[in-house]
This record gives sequence, structure tokens and C-alpha cells, in this order.
Amino acid sequence: MMEYEKGCPQRIQHFLKVLSFSEQIGRMENLDEETFCILKTAAVVHDIGIRVSLEKHGSGAGNYQQIEGPPIAQPMLEALGYEKDVTDRVCYLIAHHHTYGNIDGPDYQILVEADFLVNIFENEMPPEAVKKVRQNIFRTESGKQIFDCLYP
Repeated sequence: MMEYEKGCPQRIQHFLKVLSFSEQIGRMENLDEETFCILKTAAVVHDIGIRVSLEKHGSGAGNYQQIEGPPIAQPMLEALGYEKDVTDRVCYLIAHHHTYGNIDGPDYQILVEADFLVNIFENEMPPEAVKKVRQNIFRTESGKQIFDCLYP
């Protein structure tokens, strides 16, 4: 992903921060090995669709990322030797990481929480929006604990 995003330190730093928070929450939540692997992989590639979204749609908005990301990630993950079920789940997470209504697993929940922990800071969200994110998005005790340390 660093090669893929070469020359864009903002996106590289973003996915590394999301990876770090994902790993921390995943450890604290005692994820099983397979789910933890899926989570870490998804954290690194979750925004892989931004570049193509900007080129095709003139926007890096989440809905475009969700459309454009999986077709880029799938062959990359296959070339790296990931099993089909892992690749399928990671692509599903890429395709839904900005959709919050039907979160269907701990990998999905933790990815969303980690992404918000970073986006709140990077996007300089106003305090009222930050409170709503805490109330409406965060479900894991570990994510809430980290959130409260960052944004008391």
C-alpha cells in the first residue's frame, strides 16, 4: 500500500494510523487469529479506492471509495497469496466501511471505530459531531476507552 500510495503521505499516514488503532482494539477485544488478520488487512487497504474515485468522480467521498475499492484490492490481495475467503471479507469491508447501519461482525465494527478515531482528528470534527459519533458508532468497550482518552 505504501508503493500504491507513493507520493501521498496523507493517505499513507491515514491507513497506518487506522491499522494501529485496529490492532490495539482487536487485541483488547481478544479477536481470534483469522478475524484479527482480516481486520489488519482491511485496515491497510480500506481506502484503496480514493485515488480512482478522485480520477473518475472528482471526489474521494466514502460512497465512491466503497464502489471503486474492491476491484483494486481483490487482485492485489490475491497476488499476495491471501485465501479467497479472507479476500472476499476484506473486499466486503472496503465496500461497506462508510456504511454504519448493518455492521455484521467485530472486524467491521472495529474497522469503523478505528477509522473514526483517525478521521475525527484529521477532519477536525466539531465537538457536537464528535459526541454523536461516540454515541452512535462506538460499540466495543475497547474502542470507547480509546475514544475517551483521545476525545474526553
